[in-house]
Amino acid sequence: MESSLFILLGSAVTLGFFHTLLGPDHFIPFILLSKSRNWSYARTVWITICCGMGHVGSSVILGLTGVLFGWSLNHISLFENSRGNIAAWLLITFGTIYMLWGFIKARKNKPHTHWHMHIGGVVHKHEHMHTASHLHIHESAKKGSLTPWILFLIFIFGPCEPLIPLLIYPAAQGSTFGLILVILVFSLTTILTMLGIVLFSTMGIKLISLGKYEKYTHAIAGAFILMCGIAVQYLGL
Repeated sequence: MESSLFILLGSAVTLGFFHTLLGPDHFIPFILLSKSRNWSYARTVWITICCGMGHVGSSVILGLTGVLFGWSLNHISLFENSRGNIAAWLLITFGTIYMLWGFIKARKNKPHTHWHMHIGGVVHKHEHMHTASHLHIHESAKKGSLTPWILFLIFIFGPCEPLIPLLIYPAAQGSTFGLILVILVFSLTTILTMLGIVLFSTMGIKLISLGKYEKYTHAIAGAFILMCGIAVQYLGL
C-alpha cells in the first residue's frame, strides 16, 4: 500500500496541476475581474482561495458520499458531468450579463462637453464623465459586491473530475490515512496552481493601460468569461 500511496500522491499532484492549467475557467475570471473591479492583491487572493476550496470541496463531498453509499465510479461521474453542465451555463449566463452591463456602464461613462459663461463675457468649455473610473475605485471599496459570491456559486458546481478516481482506490483499500492525504495533496496543488497563475497574470494585466478604452474593462471581462463558459460546455476544457 505504501508504494501505491506514493504513486497516488504523484498522480494527485500531476492531475491537480494540469487539470487547473488546462482549464481557463480556473483563472481567467479572477484575472479579468481583478482588473475591471480594481480588486487589491489581497482581495484577489482571498476570493481565489475561497472559490478554489468550494471547487475542490464539492467534489470531495460528492466522492466521499459515493464511497459511503457504495456508488460505482460511473454513477459518481454522471453526477460530476451534470454539475459541469450547470457550472458551464452559469459561466455563460454570468459572462453575458456582465458583458452587457459593462457596455451600458461604458456608454454612461461617455465624456461630454459643458459650456460656461463668466462675468465679462468670457466663455469656456470642459469635458467630463459622470462615472469616471477613479470614482469607481472608491465606490467599489465602500459597497459590497455580489460578484465574489456569484463566482463562489459557479465554482461549487464546477467539478474536479480527476479527483474522483483518486479517491476510489484508498477508499477501497480501507485506508483513511491515504484518503486524507490524496484529498489534501490534490486540493493544495489545485488551489496553489490557481493562485500562481492568477497572481502572476494579475500583476501583468494591472500594468496595462487601455487608455480611452479603459471604460470597457467590464465588458471585456464579461466577454472572456462568456467564452470560458462556451469552451467548458462545448470543448470540454
